[in-house]
This record gives sequence, structure tokens and C-alpha cells, in this order.
Amino acid sequence: MAEQEYVSTLRVRVSEKDAHYGGNLVNGAYMLSLFGDIATELAILCDGDEGLLVGYEGIEFLAPLYAGDFVEATGRITKIGRTSRRIEFEARKVITVRRDVSDSAADVLVEPLLIGKAVGTTVVKREQQRKEHPGEQY
Repeated sequence: MAEQEYVSTLRVRVSEKDAHYGGNLVNGAYMLSLFGDIATELAILCDGDEGLLVGYEGIEFLAPLYAGDFVEATGRITKIGRTSRRIEFEARKVITVRRDVSDSAADVLVEPLLIGKAVGTTVVKREQQRKEHPGEQY
């Protein structure tokens, strides 16, 4: 029997209120917030409990994100331990604003632009896990 794969995707439009710097630039914490929401969903899918995202490693900010852009963030559980779940995250810009054309212009990117990635660990206490994982790694 194949192991269950746990994947989550979230697509959102970045609002003007999320702009933090000049030129409507959005700070990197916005991307990490999306990753946190994905980690919560993955923990629920995997264990039936929200768990707790306890840390990130190897965070990379690769391209800017601006208010008005659409970003798609994905996460995939790559390792299931006794209480920990290792998650690989990526965020891609899929639509970009074109203020050089007009205030409301935007382009769908033919090839989504990788704007960031990270690896995170979520922990779900054993007594809160509601699903069995026969292939879990100790």
C-alpha cells in the first residue's frame, strides 16, 4: 500500500494593506504567514489536529512581491516522525501587477516566478494525533 501524500496549496491576492515598504513592496513575513496557514492545514489533513509550527530552516526570499500580485504557496509533508512533520514550502507569483500600464493592469505569468521557499517543522503531540501513520519514522 502506498503512503499517503499530504499536499496543500493556497492562492491569494496580496492587498494594499500588506504593502510594507516603498513602491508597494511586501515584506517576507507575508510569505511565512502563508506557509504557516499551509502547515496548519497539512497537520489537520495528516493528524486531525492543528499542531504547532515550531520552526523554519533554510528560508530563502528569491524575488519581490508587491501589493496586487497573486501568489500561490504550496507545502508538502516530506517526513512523518513520531510527533514531528517536515514540510517543504514554495511560493510562486502567478499574476503580477502592471502599474506601468495602468492602475488596474495585471499580467498572468506564463511561467510562475519562484519567490521563496523554506523547510519547516510542525509538531503534533502524540495524544492529539487522531490518525495512524504506519510508515512513520522515529
